[in-house]
Amino acid sequence: MRKAFASIATAGLLIVALTACAPGTNEAGCEAPVKEGAASKLVEVDGKFGSKPKVDFPTPLKAKTTERSEVIAGEGKGLATGQKVKIDLSVYNGTTGKVIEESKYDGTTLAGFVLNDKTIKGLSQGLKCAQEGSRLTLAVAPKDAFGPQGGNEQIGVKKNDTLVFVLDVVKAYKTRADGDAQPAKAGMPAVVLADNGAPGITIPASKAPTKLEINVLKKGDGKKVKEGDPVTVHYTGVLWDTKKVFDSSWKTGEPAEFAAADGSTTQGGVIPGFAKALVGQTVGSQVIAVIPPDQGYGDQASDTIPAGSTLVFVVDILGIK
Repeated sequence: MRKAFASIATAGLLIVALTACAPGTNEAGCEAPVKEGAASKLVEVDGKFGSKPKVDFPTPLKAKTTERSEVIAGEGKGLATGQKVKIDLSVYNGTTGKVIEESKYDGTTLAGFVLNDKTIKGLSQGLKCAQEGSRLTLAVAPKDAFGPQGGNEQIGVKKNDTLVFVLDVVKAYKTRADGDAQPAKAGMPAVVLADNGAPGITIPASKAPTKLEINVLKKGDGKKVKEGDPVTVHYTGVLWDTKKVFDSSWKTGEPAEFAAADGSTTQGGVIPGFAKALVGQTVGSQVIAVIPPDQGYGDQASDTIPAGSTLVFVVDILGIK
């Protein structure tokens, strides 16, 4: 079933595999690009947020354009492009009424993805401006689901089938660090932020420090990261010696999720210096870490990182699973 949802949600995988309130400007001041329509109004949903919904709609249900209705209102800022979200969902074939995918609604099968052009258009656009705690119905038009190729035989969807989604927005991650600015530590690299929050890092002309150096640039007021926590972050990494960026989640537009632990002992973990920079910090914080070789990759090269490299990371802590 998880494979089925991967086919529904992520456009890149499709090649191989997928009483309502009037929408508009929500209380967070976000203008939803997908509006309520005749098809989405026909989807009746009963049940509490976070519990398995009872869903009923007439078949065949057809939508020429993607439509959205809000069943339960949420709170906070509306979801934006590039934002990571975790949802419970029920997905149906609008023509047949058959279930394609359904969460367990117990927290164990939350689907996580980023609202960008790698997620199918109808789902990504339909979730924009939704708020954490909201329950939505989407009637996703065929052209906004599987694109020009139309349909998906693997999950029983034909070319002209509309997809019906019932979505509970369980968790919305931050898009960037939003904590209070903190004093910069002397001798550390300088950081300048682009409009979207991506950091530009300037390495000083001095020699690299031989000990791990960590400086909080913004102090968030969210939950504190504990060792082993799955943490979602945006980051940029620079080599001290060459001053070149060797990796950045900002360039891909996809926040990364790591375990805040030493990867040599914990699956999904990271290099020791990176883990130490995360543990004890709070969600919403931005941290810069200068990581000497013995806290990084040591005398082993890794992809574009030469052996013996001192690494500089600027990390935005967006959320904890």
